[in-house]
Amino acid sequence: MAVSSITSVHADLPAVDERLVAPGCGYEIEDGEIVRWEHADEVEGVIRCSLGALLHAHRAIGREAGVNLLTRVTERDDLASHACVWPSALDPVTGGRQIEDLAFYVLSTERLARAGRRAGKLAARGVRRVFALDVAKQRAFEWSRELGTWVLLPPTTAIGDPSLAVALPVEALFDDKAAQLATVRAFRAKRDPEFLAEREAGYAEGLKLERARLLRDQLVLRFGALAPELEARVANAPADALARYLERILTATTAAGVFDED
Repeated sequence: MAVSSITSVHADLPAVDERLVAPGCGYEIEDGEIVRWEHADEVEGVIRCSLGALLHAHRAIGREAGVNLLTRVTERDDLASHACVWPSALDPVTGGRQIEDLAFYVLSTERLARAGRRAGKLAARGVRRVFALDVAKQRAFEWSRELGTWVLLPPTTAIGDPSLAVALPVEALFDDKAAQLATVRAFRAKRDPEFLAEREAGYAEGLKLERARLLRDQLVLRFGALAPELEARVANAPADALARYLERILTATTAAGVFDED
């Protein structure tokens, strides 16, 4: 079931891509005050980078993923999350970007309270789900509209959502190996054309190498050690030629005779 985010449900507010601050300036507007957008330490920086890649891999068709995207939340707030997913289609009323489906903050424990205030504003504006990653304790939280606070996500669970083609494991948000596996599984599940092309290329190369090995073994078995020029013919032959050579070896009387018809 597709879930659409339409900014026009808040027609009394500015469009989500109407700015109070210039993108890239390093500042936000919070409660009408200019605040500097926080820099990351090494651990947070790594997780933010990984998070952006994970969301890009897991996003569903018709969704975009990005980092540090400013969103006009209220008349007095122009805020950025660390990573988010939003619809590719433009808002039919404003002609601009739609509100995010998912928004993520990467934080240390002591900043969860401040992120909670932002999460409440994002949720009120129409962001369907807001998450926070506590890098110090490797915990993931989701903002609860009903409770008005963060709710801890079990570490063995996965974030499933219509804006994601594949559920995103919580473990992958903190563990590099799990993130790599999740990314590969996401591309495979989506049957991404580039992933399929790479996989097919790998299969083709593997088939070529296997045929070359088999041909060389059969030649040596029947005719003894190969001359250097024949070794080169085997090594450089494409897969379809190797298939022909393997057929000819059944009737050839010399090693060179396997290649004579080419």
